[in-house]
Amino acid sequence: MDVPQLRISNENLQTEIIRHLNPLIIDEDTKNKIRDVFKSEVEKGLSHGLDNSSIQMENTYIYELLDGSEEGDYLALDLGGTNFRVILLKLNNGRIVDEIIEYYSVAENLRLGPGTDLFDFLAECIKDFCTKRSVNIQSEICLGFTFSFPMVQHALDIGVLVNWTKSFNCPGVIGEDAVKLLNDSLAKLGLSKVKVVAILNDTTGTLIAGVHDYPDCGIGLILGTGTNGAYLEKVKRIQRWESGSKDGLEDVIVDPEWGAFGDNGCIDFIKTVWDKELDENSLLPASFTYEKYFAGKYLGELVRIIFRSIFEAEHFGAPCPLRLKERDAITTEDVSNISQDMLEGGKTQTLKTLERVGCQGTEDEVEVLQYICELLVERASILVGVPLAFFLDRMDRPSTTIAVTGSLYKLHPTFGSKIEGKMSKMTEKPFKFGLSDDGSGKGAGLVAAIAKRLQSRK
Repeated sequence: MDVPQLRISNENLQTEIIRHLNPLIIDEDTKNKIRDVFKSEVEKGLSHGLDNSSIQMENTYIYELLDGSEEGDYLALDLGGTNFRVILLKLNNGRIVDEIIEYYSVAENLRLGPGTDLFDFLAECIKDFCTKRSVNIQSEICLGFTFSFPMVQHALDIGVLVNWTKSFNCPGVIGEDAVKLLNDSLAKLGLSKVKVVAILNDTTGTLIAGVHDYPDCGIGLILGTGTNGAYLEKVKRIQRWESGSKDGLEDVIVDPEWGAFGDNGCIDFIKTVWDKELDENSLLPASFTYEKYFAGKYLGELVRIIFRSIFEAEHFGAPCPLRLKERDAITTEDVSNISQDMLEGGKTQTLKTLERVGCQGTEDEVEVLQYICELLVERASILVGVPLAFFLDRMDRPSTTIAVTGSLYKLHPTFGSKIEGKMSKMTEKPFKFGLSDDGSGKGAGLVAAIAKRLQSRK
């Protein structure tokens, strides 16, 4: 870990603060230990899923990628929150030649009411879209369904909901196949020609959308509010295979759901008192452990908790400002802005943040807040780099593009380059990053095209 330099004129204070923040530093031995534990969790996850691992390692049953033969119109439904989208992709020789999108929203009564009402509403929106956009529904048209909720896949077109998250809690859906529910609702409306042929999450969609833009893409990475990374696994290593024969197949996309890495306590050796506080006060304690170390939903709050602890330890010789004691008083956007200050050798944005949380804006406060942000981004770059480097070594390909999307990656000024720098020391496999936005929409339509091709061979 490249530990930044803390520039404080008072040497005693500098020593005290460096010692105070030392638990955030990940040394070489600790990094190697994280990698070893991750490898163990991956192997156990592939064999047993969440029964014996914190990493689900879900088989997506996508065992072929785009090959350039994909033609025609495909629908996609992207449901991951209050707002969702219906999309029409037009493909020619495997390339997207047109993309049409309509936005819809799910009212609270539908998010909390019976599941059949929700899926009936989704079907109505698909019908509305097809009518508005003159989609031919007299002939069969395939639909890819991005369903961004925890699920277990038994086939490319069978996804069983494990738990609702976000603002959804519809009775009668947990333990049921979301594809069947949507197909049933479509049939009720006379849309039997619209066939839901694939279910996936946004990370898998990002990988497939990446393949469209970068032929050597082998990993899809989300670095936004949350985090996850899907990759290509050797089919021979997959033990949980329930749909058709895997004879003669080479690779399949696996969705690790690595945001939960450590939920079973396996990496508690890196958990600081500040990480524990953030977790205990989160909506779902002891869940999404890995996300809480660096994802956009938590990074700003983690900076606030740590900065507050500097005041509480009386290092500044001043009381902690009341505003700094309030949750989310420092945001992940603030962290990006402060890092931009550091990149430019300035302090304008840092002072704005300090003023907003009730600090005096002294030179020491500026230096310490910037130091905390830099330490956390350094730590984050290692924690992202470890699983990515592990997957690159495991795939053992001549070259790999990592398709990436997410607000944290795109908006933080140095995070991406830090990840690349750390990874270049963790693996000798050639790699590069490529932006791939809208995996949840574009990717779903592309997966529908792949599913249609696979079905035609049966």
